[in-house]
Amino acid sequence: MNYIQLEKLGEGTYATVYKGRSRTTNEIVALKEIHLDPEEGTPSTAIREISLMKELRHVNIVRLHDVIHTETKLVLIFEFCEQDLKKYMDTHGDRGALDPATIRSFMFQLLKGTAFCHENQVLHRDLKPQNLLINKKGDLKLGDFGLARAFGVPVNTFSNEVVTLWYRAPDVLLGSRTYNTSIDVWSCGCIFAEMISGVPLFRGRDNQDQLLHIMRIIGTPTDDKFAKMMKDTPEMAKNTLPRYPKVPFNQVLPKASALAVDLLEKLLKFDPADRLTAAQALSHPYFTNNPDHPLPPQNPTAGSMPPPSFTFPHPHGNAVQQVQHQQQQQQQARLHHPSMHAPPPGHGMVPPQQAPGPLAAMPQRHQFHPRPANQVYGQMPPPHPQHPQHMQAQMQAQMMQMHPQPGVINSAQVQAQQAAQQAAQVQAQAQAQAQAAQAQAYGAYGAHGAPYGHGPR
Repeated sequence: MNYIQLEKLGEGTYATVYKGRSRTTNEIVALKEIHLDPEEGTPSTAIREISLMKELRHVNIVRLHDVIHTETKLVLIFEFCEQDLKKYMDTHGDRGALDPATIRSFMFQLLKGTAFCHENQVLHRDLKPQNLLINKKGDLKLGDFGLARAFGVPVNTFSNEVVTLWYRAPDVLLGSRTYNTSIDVWSCGCIFAEMISGVPLFRGRDNQDQLLHIMRIIGTPTDDKFAKMMKDTPEMAKNTLPRYPKVPFNQVLPKASALAVDLLEKLLKFDPADRLTAAQALSHPYFTNNPDHPLPPQNPTAGSMPPPSFTFPHPHGNAVQQVQHQQQQQQQARLHHPSMHAPPPGHGMVPPQQAPGPLAAMPQRHQFHPRPANQVYGQMPPPHPQHPQHMQAQMQAQMMQMHPQPGVINSAQVQAQQAAQQAAQVQAQAQAQAQAAQAQAYGAYGAHGAPYGHGPR
């Protein structure tokens, strides 16, 4: 055999399960060994499980990799899952009860796998926490298809000795043999309630006691409802049922949310015709309208992941924040104090684009001012940005952009042009004065004056 047995995981009536490893790929697998009786041959449950699971390929159904058949045993090779739902609830739950986000995720995956079985005309017929497997990624998978059965047209009659007692539907308890996919939906509802509370919802000792436990919570059906059920399934026993009122699920399960209670109400209906299908349950608002606990994407694609919730620090974060804070304060002051919209020359207000940066604390002579691209050597630079008249011209232009007044647009443009002309005149005067000073200095030192850096200061 191409697989090595590692350790024993569990033992049932018909088979023993071991943890194993593939000799070729080193993949960890589960080995389900079924011992064969020489007289009876291969059990029908094993044949049914193999034939169905070879056709059911879904992310929420345990994968059957291979089948090894010898004279003494039949070995089914399954994908390995670390634990079942029952063990997961015992180890991760609060006295067995799981948190709302985990319940919602597991319930969604349970219904997805069940809906896929029903779409392929397969009834599982034994859904319970021990048959739901959980891997280390948190994926839930339907397992143990030993009692599963294919259904179709014409409608067949099935055995009513199916489903573990605590998860068995009331119509099956009453003797129905023409049940359909609704028996799996009832089991899903029982598992849903157990994940919320940590204990099974209906814990009867036998069929009759189980039926009483069910009616004590969901109530006894009316005579009309029971007559309709008897008409749909004539083989059901005509028992005289005690009368029990319905108990609201929010009293039975106080931890459940309103949406969870509503879904549970629609899954655990006494009449199988009134229960939701697995596909309909997947569209319930409990799954589609629950922003507090969003479901993980089933098949995430590239680019579908949201951006990280944190931001990396800016290399000059403190300085940038100070500049932004000062700009916001200045803008709010202009908005709330109209008298400050036109500050007098030399008032000291710094335009937003000239707000102090990380080097603002340095003296003016040490600050670097790059040469404008349109300036040629030998010409004086334009007035400094903090020159009073230059500041006034810029502030007036900004105020007109920030606070446009209807009907005064032309006058505002004229004022801006006049301010620009005044700034140009100041620049020309400063340039003429600098050229005169340069000529005067050239005449004082002569053509061969003191070299640069060594003359009088």
